[in-house]
Amino acid sequence: MGDIVVSMPLLAILEEILNNKIFKVIRKVFMTDNLIIKPIVQAISLTKYVRSSETVLTILQDINLEVNKGEAISIVGASGSGKSTLLGLLAGLDTPSSGKVYLNGEDIFSLSEDGRAELRGHLLGFVFQSFQLLPVFTALENIMLPLDLVGDSNAHQIALEILERVGLKERINHYPKQLSGGEQQRVAIARAYVTNPKLLLADEPTGNLDLSTGNQIVDLIFELNRERGTTLILVTHDKNISSRCTRQIRLNGGRIGE
Repeated sequence: MGDIVVSMPLLAILEEILNNKIFKVIRKVFMTDNLIIKPIVQAISLTKYVRSSETVLTILQDINLEVNKGEAISIVGASGSGKSTLLGLLAGLDTPSSGKVYLNGEDIFSLSEDGRAELRGHLLGFVFQSFQLLPVFTALENIMLPLDLVGDSNAHQIALEILERVGLKERINHYPKQLSGGEQQRVAIARAYVTNPKLLLADEPTGNLDLSTGNQIVDLIFELNRERGTTLILVTHDKNISSRCTRQIRLNGGRIGE
């Protein structure tokens, strides 16, 4: 093959492009790690065991996991496989025996307990199987609580809007004991989303509900997830729910299996 000859006019055009300020900015961005997609959740060699006087019970062993922004992940496995324990560790509600967890790039176990609570307050939302509503608060007050804790002056209006979004506009002054199980879980979902979290953690959110109500709750979670661009990590036994997620993580004997 012969040598490639580049004409002088072409060289001049290339030099002008390279000297262009806009091109320099674009080149600078691409030469840094600004465009590297970093996981919102990362677990590295995460292990949890409980030691008694005679034995050591290993609950989770060497869990390595990455979840990217916008994903919907299901954690599945038999009872006792460590699903809820893993969720608690990812949230910093429990501490591991060894290993690390990064939330939005932050090493959560390098923080104090107060530091982890503050991080959860602005980053995470939770939905539990048992609803976890405060019985002395109305539906509206339960939803307002996370906003009140951070001093949001618009807490009342924001809570009203999301309460209406989950279909409970007529229940704002009702207490948990005056609500059905499905209605209580709707309040819990509204509370989880009211701060616009980047990450929602749900632990068996339909476990205490009948099939029809459970399906409605799952539909609501996925609708809000899409609307708000939230990352979802969901623990479930239900194959139908799991199949709606973008990825499954199966735990078997405290390890991630195939």
